[in-house]
Amino acid sequence: MLRRGRASLAFSFFAQGATFALLVTRIPAIQARYGVSDALLPLFLAAVPVLAGVGSVTTEQLVKRIRPSRLLRWSQPVVLLALLGAGAGGRIAGLAVALGAFGLAVGALDASMNMLGVSLQRSYGRSIMLSFHAAYSLGGILGASLAWVGAHWHLALWVSYLPVVVVLLPATLVGSRWYVDGDPAPLGEERGQGTGVVFKLLLPLCLVMTFAYIGDSTVSNWSAKYLKDVLGSSEQLATVPYNVYMVTTLLGRAIGDFGVRRFGAVAVVRLGTLVAAGGFAVVASAPGAWVGMIGFTLLGLGLCVLVPQTFAAAGRHAFENHGPGASDAAIARLNIFNYVGFLVGSPLVGALGEAWSYRGAMLVPMVLVLVTLVYARSFAAQPDRYGGGHERPRTADVGRGSNGL
Repeated sequence: MLRRGRASLAFSFFAQGATFALLVTRIPAIQARYGVSDALLPLFLAAVPVLAGVGSVTTEQLVKRIRPSRLLRWSQPVVLLALLGAGAGGRIAGLAVALGAFGLAVGALDASMNMLGVSLQRSYGRSIMLSFHAAYSLGGILGASLAWVGAHWHLALWVSYLPVVVVLLPATLVGSRWYVDGDPAPLGEERGQGTGVVFKLLLPLCLVMTFAYIGDSTVSNWSAKYLKDVLGSSEQLATVPYNVYMVTTLLGRAIGDFGVRRFGAVAVVRLGTLVAAGGFAVVASAPGAWVGMIGFTLLGLGLCVLVPQTFAAAGRHAFENHGPGASDAAIARLNIFNYVGFLVGSPLVGALGEAWSYRGAMLVPMVLVLVTLVYARSFAAQPDRYGGGHERPRTADVGRGSNGL
């Protein structure tokens, strides 16, 4: 039961990674198809994470009555159909509707996926959260590759998107039969009180989530421009850093769970923070393109562990103190801050680059990521909360195992 639930949820993460990559990597083609001006494009792009935040807040309320598995089951098809709508429409109003539906649904999808991931990790009694995000990274690599093929062969957007939707939509619906929910949430006033306390406990993790996504959006939005304009690379080479970043993110997440089990979440988060900060330092001081590539490689290896472990820590602390209802609420609220980081990161680096220098601008996300060291203890587990006996208390990173629920 748990294995099938884990496999089906991993596929959901994979599908979402591919879907999101297909959207963001074809933004120039979408802009050209609909004739969106350069002045209007940022508004369209900002609307997606804003609406995703609304979707995440709404999910917090919906899971009081609807299990996260059901929300995920029906939000993922909406995201896929919205992607197809963005590629198949012909008027700018249609694009606005498609992106609006995408944003609202993706907020519910991200929140419910991570709710199920955290509850499954709790049932396993050991770290598995990074493996789900590794599946997301793998999907992102596939989606970006398919987008490259579509651009290379000058395929219409709907031609690129339709086969993906035709394959993934029924596959995710079938796989959703095996999603595994956590324990039912307590109802009524007791639950409401618990979620109120959770928000106070969340503040350090909200900052970590925001700063991690500022770092991530810096790479996704500025790596190509930085390599070409600052480090003097060719236009072809400038496309490589983000691909390298995605591959190293996948590798880091693929082995990250083993590190958490052996050394504990706090040690892994601290190491990831230092590696990511070192990556930004190398990028900022790089004398040429190839050294800059090393910096972006380090960024992928460092940043990749922060977001999954932040979700895991939020869900664990909320569950231990206030039960599963508080765990779901904590994840929904924390999820909002990934969109905050995404919204802030790119404009922040761009403004600093224009007003100061792009080398100097790279030091700002470095400093912000280093703040994680201050809050690293927020990722610690409570040793007396572990059950099942399959991990040592000092190294386990999840709440009570399935025998201790």
